[in-house]
Amino acid sequence: MAKYPFKKYNYKVEIKGITEASFSEVSGFDASIDVIEYREGDEGVNYSRKMSGLTKFGNVTLKWVMTSSVSFYEWVMDVSQGKVLGEDRNKDITITLFDDDGTTSLAVWNLYNAWPSKYTAPDFNASSSEIAFESVELVYESMERES
Repeated sequence: MAKYPFKKYNYKVEIKGITEASFSEVSGFDASIDVIEYREGDEGVNYSRKMSGLTKFGNVTLKWVMTSSVSFYEWVMDVSQGKVLGEDRNKDITITLFDDDGTTSLAVWNLYNAWPSKYTAPDFNASSSEIAFESVELVYESMERES
């Protein structure tokens, strides 16, 4: 039986404590593992050994259509002004990819202890007939894929 690739346009982003957000684009979440190279001086080979080091997670960028909702902006400002700490600052995020029917889950990623590190307001152009978008870049401590 042939396996078909997943399509990337049906997804849902859930952020603990934020209910007024829908996103048109999600990008950048990844993981990389540092490589530690070493070699002892009395080894009889001319190459280094390689070990795994720290795992680092890239920042995820969320982009959404600008509306009157400011719940996301308020989270960014609360973090930047030190008004929220710990559990109030860090939020778990779930990103679910769905099949064409919009209800069958194909893959789920969980991002843990995320908080905003960058906010971008829309740019404006009087001769353009485009939608205004906001975006935020989130850092997070760890990630897992459920399916």
